[in-house]
Amino acid sequence: MFTSEKGVVEEWLSEFKTLPETSLSNYATNLKDKSSLVSSLYKVIQEPQSELLEPVCHQLFEFYRSGEEQLLQFTLQFLPELIWCYLSVSASRNVHSSGCIEALLLGVYNLEIVDKQGHSKVLSFTIPSLSKPSVYHEPSSIGSMALTESALSQHGLSKVMYSGPHPQREMLTAQNRFEVLTFLLLCYNAALTYMPSVSLQSLCQISSRISVCGYPRQHVRKYKGISSRIPVSSGFMVQMLTGIYFAFYNGEWDLAQKALDDIIYRAQLELYPEPLLVANAIKASLPHGAMKSSKEGTRCIQVEITPTASRISRNAVTSMSIRGHRWKRHEQPDNNNDTTALGILVIPEISVTSVAGERTGNGEKGRALGEIDAQHMQGVQDTATDPRTESKGLPEIRRQKSVRKMMEDGISSPGRVQF
Repeated sequence: MFTSEKGVVEEWLSEFKTLPETSLSNYATNLKDKSSLVSSLYKVIQEPQSELLEPVCHQLFEFYRSGEEQLLQFTLQFLPELIWCYLSVSASRNVHSSGCIEALLLGVYNLEIVDKQGHSKVLSFTIPSLSKPSVYHEPSSIGSMALTESALSQHGLSKVMYSGPHPQREMLTAQNRFEVLTFLLLCYNAALTYMPSVSLQSLCQISSRISVCGYPRQHVRKYKGISSRIPVSSGFMVQMLTGIYFAFYNGEWDLAQKALDDIIYRAQLELYPEPLLVANAIKASLPHGAMKSSKEGTRCIQVEITPTASRISRNAVTSMSIRGHRWKRHEQPDNNNDTTALGILVIPEISVTSVAGERTGNGEKGRALGEIDAQHMQGVQDTATDPRTESKGLPEIRRQKSVRKMMEDGISSPGRVQF
């Protein structure tokens, strides 16, 4: 660590001690813009033997318990690096050099599991139902769902999962280590939108290191330092994947891609179903090309929202459409004939050619036409006696008279063939 970086950290430590209570808000607002301070603090955390590590951890804890939201977020951005330092030191069995880091992690955990009145928190999570639309899916795109009795009884019911109350911890042991660290990553993921790029980069890097240390892939990644395996839990890996998924769409594509592959590699070796399910789902949903996202402004996961469409098709079959289709089959309007307005029925074309293509005789032709005309007249009369058309008796009578007059005058219909 250079002397200039050490001086920046020492100035930061002394400045906060002399800061009045009224200037705390302005100090917190200007603190996030000090990039040189952030990089210097990362180097202090990465050196477990540094003499500045203990006062830095103490001041970060003071930031967290101050109640100022921006100071709390300033401490949270170092959480991935603090977790990695604690796990790496624990794996090397040099526990004494990580005492201040362990105290900081325990302090943040014990503050988060209680509310302002000191009562234990119970976190609730609502599991979405596929039968209701959301920004991620439309029920109609999934396919038809069978409306069974059990499905109808559960329709509209939301399943709520509860987490907590969590017990307070005085020290980290092998039994409760990942219970505490998983909860801390959950708190970090809740504030992902406020995390700077350097914190997202740290999350991706420590996820890769934790996943491959002690395995053959460590030599492929060329990670130096500890070579012993770091035990992880299934829930801890799922929380790492949550932050990595956010990093994909917020300017850290390459690091997030590497971390995702390493977590899948470790989950396959450990046979953890939950991380495998989440990791493969993330991998399947990623676009083919790298996302070029701005690193400034509000960050969010981009989702394609299905446009709202009408639930009922315009071509839906109704009773009115069936009734209209029935009349259109018998009636063909002729724009060139003024008699259409009077309700004159136009006889459709009728083919009288035999199946074999032979020409029929005059007697057979007249008999065939007579039978067809009789059947057509019988259909017109049957239609007129339909109870649904009794209110339109006058137009039906006009149709019958017009057809009879055309037959008496010997006017051939367009459908009759002359030989």
